[in-house]
Amino acid sequence: MMHPYRSVLYIPAARERALEKARDLAADAIIFDLEDAVAPEEKLRARDLLDAVLRRADYGARARIVRVNGLGTPWVEGDLAAFGAHPGVDAVLLPKVNGPADLDAVAGRVQAPLWAMMETAKGCLNAGAIAAHPRLEGMVMGTNDLAKELGARHRADRLPLLAALGACVLAARAEGRVIVDGVFNAFKDEAGLRAECEQGRDMGFDGKTLIHPAQLDIANEVFAPSEEEVALARRMIAAHAEARARGEGVAVLDGRIVENLHVASAEALIARAEAIAAQSIAAAAE
Repeated sequence: MMHPYRSVLYIPAARERALEKARDLAADAIIFDLEDAVAPEEKLRARDLLDAVLRRADYGARARIVRVNGLGTPWVEGDLAAFGAHPGVDAVLLPKVNGPADLDAVAGRVQAPLWAMMETAKGCLNAGAIAAHPRLEGMVMGTNDLAKELGARHRADRLPLLAALGACVLAARAEGRVIVDGVFNAFKDEAGLRAECEQGRDMGFDGKTLIHPAQLDIANEVFAPSEEEVALARRMIAAHAEARARGEGVAVLDGRIVENLHVASAEALIARAEAIAAQSIAAAAE
């Protein structure tokens, strides 16, 4: 059963209180951030702190992803040495991946699956090749850095970023990778967050990266199938099965055609709902 990634929360690795608090938050996954969220003078302390916390802390069913510093920085080698084979790490996230060669550069030092930050123009243009890398498990949109590189203006509809977002979703789906949307910066704007989550969900993203725990509930709600959607999916499967039993290739439900492709989508939606339910049960048992 697939692990859900509705809500992926960034936690600065230098903040011990935040690291401890994250154990009780309703996030599907946590990105422990050694890169942008940590000042240069704090990098080494943050690395040691995160190493110690991940060795002793229980984060339950939450996926534990460590974002290391980027290639070419003074800290990346130490980060890879510390977390490439760490028992408390489920994946290593590499910033500013421009192509598969960047993943090749770290793959030999990382036992866990690799994730790629998609936050450069070159990276988005090479999304297909990046997604096809044999060690890659997931992709994370870095919309702030991408907008900066593009010189794009902020718009609520994210029109300047849609080509890049769509290219990365296409690449992820072609290779069966997880793909998570970028952050919404105004964490007190619940309506804006909901609208952007709905846009990302409708585009095909698995979930959204978040910068504040207050954003978790909305992301978890929006990226989960509703009860009505699950009920409709079950009805579609049943209607199609009945049609096949009559020797017919398609069914009609509520005035709409139901074909094999609709059944496959319905089954995927139900599997997603079941994975989320299992995650919720595991969190409640902690």
